[in-house]
Amino acid sequence: MNLLKLQIVELLEKHKKITPVADALGLKQPTVTFHMKSLEQELGVQLFESRLGKILLTEAGQSLYHYSVKINSLAHEAERVVKEYDQLGRGSLRIGASYVPGTYILPRILSGFAQAYPRISLTLLVKTAPVIKEMLLNHEIDLGILSCEPFQAPHLAAQVLCEDELVLITSPQHRLAEYAELRAEQLEHVPFLLHSPESSTRQLTAKWAESNGIQLNAHMELDSLEAIKQTVMLGEGVSFVSQLAVRKEVERGELVSRPIPKNSYKRYVYYAYNVDRRQSAVLDQFKEHLYRFATV
Repeated sequence: MNLLKLQIVELLEKHKKITPVADALGLKQPTVTFHMKSLEQELGVQLFESRLGKILLTEAGQSLYHYSVKINSLAHEAERVVKEYDQLGRGSLRIGASYVPGTYILPRILSGFAQAYPRISLTLLVKTAPVIKEMLLNHEIDLGILSCEPFQAPHLAAQVLCEDELVLITSPQHRLAEYAELRAEQLEHVPFLLHSPESSTRQLTAKWAESNGIQLNAHMELDSLEAIKQTVMLGEGVSFVSQLAVRKEVERGELVSRPIPKNSYKRYVYYAYNVDRRQSAVLDQFKEHLYRFATV
C-alpha cells in the first residue's frame, strides 16, 4: 500500500467520481482505476462500489478512509517540516482558531508576524473549539488557538494565553442594565439568546443554568456572535458572550455588560498543539510571537 492509493481513497470520498480525482493527482483515469483495483486485490476486500454514476466507499472503504486522512496529513506534514530546515525564515503555518480568538485576538498578531517573517505563509481557519481539537488530533493544522474551559486531551498539549471571561450583555435600555449586580433568578424569565449547540459558550451557559436551578427562556438560537450582539442591541433579549467580543460596543455605549451572577465556571484562551508533531523552527517562532503579544 502506498501513499498514492491512500490519496485516491481520500479524494474519491470527496468527489465521488474518478475524473476529478485523476485531475487532482495529475493522472489519467485508467491509472486511477488500476490503483483502485490493485488496492482491493492487495487488501482482499471490496473498497469501492458504483451506484447511480458515483463511486462510493463500502463499509471497508470507509474504515480505510478514516486512516487515509490521518496518514496523508502526516505525510504532508513530514514533507513540509523537513523542507523548513533548509529554508531559514521560510515555511508555512496552518492555524485553527475558535471564533473569539480568531476574530478579536489573532488578526493583530498575525499581521505583526507576517511583517516580521514575510516569507512564511499563514493560513487561519475559524471553527468551533471542538472542531479545532479534532483538527489537531488529525494533524490537519499546526496550532490551535481556542477559547474553552480547562481541558485535557490525549496527544494534545495546551498553554493558557489569557482568561476569556463570559459576561451578560443587554441593550442600554434594558431593565436589567440599571443593576450593577444581578441575581441569578433575575435572568429566568427574560428572553435569552442562545449560541449554537456546539459552541463552548452554549455549553457553559447550560452548565450555569443547571447549577443555579434556572430555566432559561430560550427566545432565539443564533449561529453568529455578531448576530447575537446586534439582536441584543435592538431588543429585549440578553445573552452570555465573551468580554473580549463586546469590549468596543461597551466602550461606545451600544451594549451594557454585567458579571454573570454566581458563575463558578472559568474559560481561557489556549494555544494547543499535537505532541506527536515535530516542533519546527517556524512553529517555535510563531509560538514565541503569540505568547509575547497575545495579552498586550
